[in-house]
Amino acid sequence: MANILVVDDELGIRDLLSDILNDEGHTVELAENAAQARSARQIGRPDLVLLDIWMPDTDGVTLLKEWRGTGQLTMPVIMMSGHATIDTAVEATRIGAMSFLEKPITLQKLLKAVDAALTREPSAPRSAPVMEVAELAVGAAVTTHAADLTVEAAMTGGQSLPTIADLGPQGQRTFELDKPLRDARDAFEKAYFEFHLAKEGGSMTRVAEKTGLERTHLYRKLKQLGVDLSRGRRGNAAV
Repeated sequence: MANILVVDDELGIRDLLSDILNDEGHTVELAENAAQARSARQIGRPDLVLLDIWMPDTDGVTLLKEWRGTGQLTMPVIMMSGHATIDTAVEATRIGAMSFLEKPITLQKLLKAVDAALTREPSAPRSAPVMEVAELAVGAAVTTHAADLTVEAAMTGGQSLPTIADLGPQGQRTFELDKPLRDARDAFEKAYFEFHLAKEGGSMTRVAEKTGLERTHLYRKLKQLGVDLSRGRRGNAAV
């Protein structure tokens, strides 16, 4: 398992990512700003960094550029943001970011991106020349017009990250009532959360808002009920 540094100024996101990655067996270090990230990078030498773009002291792209300039960009970096632009994505790619996760981050995309980053072939820090957005689409499986590129597509050479597997939300279920109350309740709650996860495309943030649960509590509840959170990841394995 890997040592992963999560850098984000939002406490809720740090806690949620920490819970998920710890549950996957990784060791997680948390930083709420660039200053803490610099210190953690120097001391802990992480195998992977999840780096938020917009932070109050120094933004993620500037920190990425700083690490590259000082020869410290020796680990894969996944950028995160809910407000990034195509230009920001292109710049982060040029500097050396491996991929991008758009907030709210779905569990399947998070685990897929982390797995991809940790299994990549070791390489020197990237030094590719600046490319126009249209050039990033060359070689994509499906021709993508520059104006239609998403931030994720720009970060992955014109191809979006694997899509979430269709979990087939069904609004009606049949339940076996001839069982202890706790077992019947657990069966209902499991079906309830599976329905909303499928309906919201795997977004823990939207499911938490829909069900009225705090995200960390929601994640632990899903694990307790035995909800298979990796179904989307396995379904995308061949992509």
